[in-house]
Amino acid sequence: MNDDPSPEIDRVTYWKKVRRRSLLLLSIWFFVGFVLSIFLAEPLNAFSLGGMPFGFWMAQQGSIFVFIGLILAYVLTMQRLDREAGVQEVSEEDNSPTP
Repeated sequence: MNDDPSPEIDRVTYWKKVRRRSLLLLSIWFFVGFVLSIFLAEPLNAFSLGGMPFGFWMAQQGSIFVFIGLILAYVLTMQRLDREAGVQEVSEEDNSPTP
């Protein structure tokens, strides 16, 4: 019987999941950063957000917010995957000897 609460996944599966996750997040970044902010800026300017044309807002602010959200999503999902694989980092507080 396995007492480990989180079974480890093998190395190939781990890296397959990492690549898939990275490709998904990079695709979102490309779509928001280039497609919405550059290629579709004119059609998006028909809408406004806070009194500013939406295409301009996406190019100036929206893509930055999405990028920060993607970084947060990457960190949180990678921490979960690392725990699932049993390769999470150990903080110094967890490593210190107890008195």
